[in-house]
Amino acid sequence: MIDFLYLVPISLGLGVIGLVAFMWSLRSGQYADLDGAAERILFDDGRDAPDAPARAEPDLTDRPDDR
Repeated sequence: MIDFLYLVPISLGLGVIGLVAFMWSLRSGQYADLDGAAERILFDDGRDAPDAPARAEPDLTDRPDDR
């Protein structure tokens, strides 16, 4: 029963910290444009993907003889 004297204030404190963080995120505009990112991924913005680097073919003439 004595554990409640520690656990209840800790849980209330964590709840208040979470509420303050949520209110800060609302005021700073974190949820201002929820549909923008979801719609932007559907449209091509005209930029091409970078080309993959060309793979160099190994030069087999410089191999030492295995005799």
